[in-house]
Amino acid sequence: MLPSLKEAALLNLPFISQGKTLSWVGFYIHGERRFTTEFDTLTIIDDSRLKVKVSRRDKSSESFAQDVLQGLSSTQKTLPPKYFYDETGSELFEKITRLPEYYPTRTERAIIEKYSEEIAILAQKDFAFIELGSGSSTKTRLLLEAFLRRNEKLHYIPIDISKRILVESAKALLKDYPELRITAMASDYITALNSLKQQNISKKLIAFLGSTIGNFNEKGRIEFLREIRATMNSQDCFLIGIDLIKDPRILEPAYNDSQGVTAKFNLNMLVRINKELDGNFNIGKFRHMAFLNKKMSRIEMHLESTTRQSVKIGKLNHTFEFKKGETIYTEDSCKFSKEQIKEMAKSSGFEMKRSWYDSKNWFSLNLFEPI
Repeated sequence: MLPSLKEAALLNLPFISQGKTLSWVGFYIHGERRFTTEFDTLTIIDDSRLKVKVSRRDKSSESFAQDVLQGLSSTQKTLPPKYFYDETGSELFEKITRLPEYYPTRTERAIIEKYSEEIAILAQKDFAFIELGSGSSTKTRLLLEAFLRRNEKLHYIPIDISKRILVESAKALLKDYPELRITAMASDYITALNSLKQQNISKKLIAFLGSTIGNFNEKGRIEFLREIRATMNSQDCFLIGIDLIKDPRILEPAYNDSQGVTAKFNLNMLVRINKELDGNFNIGKFRHMAFLNKKMSRIEMHLESTTRQSVKIGKLNHTFEFKKGETIYTEDSCKFSKEQIKEMAKSSGFEMKRSWYDSKNWFSLNLFEPI
């Protein structure tokens, strides 16, 4: 079973539809898993410090249409959060990370600033640093600098679905860090990691920052982590950011900011459907909702229809009916206790090597090792 997610999200995991169920938030895709090592290699910089490999499996436009049809046809209408991140959505999310209410980015960065040397010592030497993400954040640079203080050279492998963002980030990093060699992989995470497993890389440190794992439901996150584990060797390690359970007075404002940026981010999903799939969503007739589901320890994000309405999506040749108050479920953001994180590691084939926390115990950075 493979969850349809992304990018927490940002995952953009691949799937193969064989007439089975496709959807999001508590549902699964059933079908044969197929991984390929076929990548096109592009020459971007002639000094051989940068290679860009592009997966030949990208069918993102087909996936978008199929996921929208499936999600809006469900009893609880859903849209996968991986589709937040078009160009506008990515820009809005960058703004979100700088908002005073949005604590995850700054608290994780503070942890890395404080403990990057310790992380580098535990990682030891002579490893490839693989990041599930584009490498554009300050957090990445903090880790790179710590690793380079203990290694004369470093092979950095960012994985992201956007070739453009990968290339832009890689060029900036190469300019600032002459000891760095980069292989950027424009792909979903699992396809790229399976490809890397078949290469002669003696040791890997894989980083998954930002608490994107919280966008999965329980079964989905264990499946995803097991997929990661299956691509690793015994000497590899996995660095993962995970958000902690905390006071609702801290949690809820982080997803309902006073400037309305998160609302624009959520509603942009409908703008994207209008633009790419010839939809006629009236954005003014939907409103952003985000609230804490205390029983499930998660923030839920929805788009609520403020009136009874019909929405036609031309490229799907389908009209969807909305009742007043009916919602589209767009994202989960699960929060965890320290014990739950240990159990998550154990259930997915890892053991906890070390955990680090910010001064308020709002966020955690965890080093998992395969068992």
